Amino acid sequence: MASNEKIDLYKLHKDQYAAPKAPILLTVDEATYLSIDGRGTPGGPEFTDRIGALYAMAYTVKMTRKFNGDRDYVICKLEAVWRLDDPTKTLEEAPPETWNWKLLIRTPDFVTPDELERAAATLIEKGKTEQTRQVRLEQLAEGPCVQMLHVGPYENEGHTFRQMEAFARDQGFAFHGKPHEIYLSDPRRVAPEKLKTIVRHPVQEGSS
Repeated sequence: MASNEKIDLYKLHKDQYAAPKAPILLTVDEATYLSIDGRGTPGGPEFTDRIGALYAMAYTVKMTRKFNGDRDYVICKLEAVWRLDDPTKTLEEAPPETWNWKLLIRTPDFVTPDELERAAATLIEKGKTEQTRQVRLEQLAEGPCVQMLHVGPYENEGHTFRQMEAFARDQGFAFHGKPHEIYLSDPRRVAPEKLKTIVRHPVQEGSS
C-alpha cells in the first residue's frame, strides 16, 4: 500500500467484520483502539458524554495528521465491550445501571500516545470536556470468536447471543470473555427495528 493512501481498517480486515445472518466462527487478531471506560445505562448522560469525547479525540488526531501531511485514515465505527460485576449473569439479567462498558474506535497502530496528549490539550483549550484526557490507546486480542449480525433494537440482542451460544456449543466451544458490539447504524437516524449491529463473543474450547 502506498504510504500516502488513505487507510480503511474495515476494508483491510473485512474478514473480521463479517455480518452474517447466522452465527460463524472466526479469529480476531490483535487490534489497536481508542478507548474510554464507563459505567451505567447505555444512552445515559455519562455514556453520551464519553461517546462525544471519544469521537472528538478520533477526529482531532485524524485531522491533525492529515493537515501535517501524515498518513490519513478512515474513522471506524463505534464499538463497545461489556462487563458485569457478576460474571455469572447476562446483560439481560443485570440492571443496565450496573453495566460496565468500554467504548472503542479502531485506529491504525501508527497513532501514538503523544498524538493523543496533544489532541486532548487542543480540545480542552477549545473548551471541550476534560473527559478527552481519559481516552487512551489500547490493544485488544480476542482470538476465536462467534459473530453474527443483529437487526433490530439493542434490547433484543439477547436472542441473538443465545443463538450464538448454542452454535458455539454445537461446535465444541463455550463463551468466555466479554460480549462485543460493533454499531453499523446511527440510532439517531435509523428506526430501532432497522438498526444493524455486529455482535461478537470470544469462545474457547470446552462446554459451558
